[in-house]
Amino acid sequence: MQYSLTFPSGTVRYIFQSRFEELSRFTDTENCIFLVDSKVAGLHTNLISNHRAITITAEETQKSLSQLEEVVAQLLKLEAHRQTTLIGVGGGITTDLTGFIASTYMRGIPFGFVPTTLLGMADAAIGGKNGLNLGLQKNLLGTIQQPTFIFYDTRFLATLPPGEWSNGFAEIIKYACLFDNALFEELSLHDLAYYQNNSEGLQLLIERCVDWKNNIVLSDEKENNKRKLLNFGHTVGHAIETVHSLPHGAAVALGIAIACRISETHSGLAPAITERLQSLLNRYNLPSSYQLRIDDLMQVLKMDKKRTATSIDYILLEDIAKPLIKDLPFSAIQEALENHCYAGSN
Repeated sequence: MQYSLTFPSGTVRYIFQSRFEELSRFTDTENCIFLVDSKVAGLHTNLISNHRAITITAEETQKSLSQLEEVVAQLLKLEAHRQTTLIGVGGGITTDLTGFIASTYMRGIPFGFVPTTLLGMADAAIGGKNGLNLGLQKNLLGTIQQPTFIFYDTRFLATLPPGEWSNGFAEIIKYACLFDNALFEELSLHDLAYYQNNSEGLQLLIERCVDWKNNIVLSDEKENNKRKLLNFGHTVGHAIETVHSLPHGAAVALGIAIACRISETHSGLAPAITERLQSLLNRYNLPSSYQLRIDDLMQVLKMDKKRTATSIDYILLEDIAKPLIKDLPFSAIQEALENHCYAGSN
């Protein structure tokens, strides 16, 4: 299945249920350079070896200006020009780097994504945001530029470590909380093993998340209004990821649990919904509590790019599939963290 969508910053072709070997049907692979997660390259040598490729270490610390310089030096060595297409093969870190580098190299070259993680397929590769970290701040440098295509080959998930499956489900649960009560109920009936062994069900799940994100981005690509909803769980989650060096999905899961607690006070969310959500997170091997360093978290949060002097737009829930954006004082966030101290192991 495939279709195209046009955003203000470009038209994206979505190619589902495909095989990497078929990529040449959709782009001139002879005029492409692949930016590949070194772990993916090691696991799938037979797929990558016939192409011009640059391998990177896909770690959060590598979403940096120094990594940018290294990749650009290799692009120059490979004589990449303005008609060269850069293709990112990997998870969200790889696609973020690919999009940022391609958007700025020679003032912009075409790029596409082959996401290889569940998190990348269901969320990170979609929407046109491409970013680098600077110091403690995630994605402080960035562009909004759409790839020319996103190519889905779910066979890559066969080599995905168990923890990465859970990371992906943090974003899927986010979409259920925000927009899709039926999806929330479906996820509550199943578990990781069900989707790992049900390729058709997993494919439909990914496509459902792609549709939800695209619907939001089509209406607000620059994040002036509705796209802010997609930050649900990510505001404190990004700070947790930085301070505690947790995987993105685990940090987002904690951010979701905290957002629900705050929602009980500031948007009237029923405590029973919070409990159901925490149970759902645990069902997919995600944490709903953790021993947090609150002062350190608040220090990072107060440097968030979305803040004002004393507050930040925070995404809360009134109910499942009933989100709202609320300008929340930092003091309210700190109070919630202190009152629900999230002590204990995950």
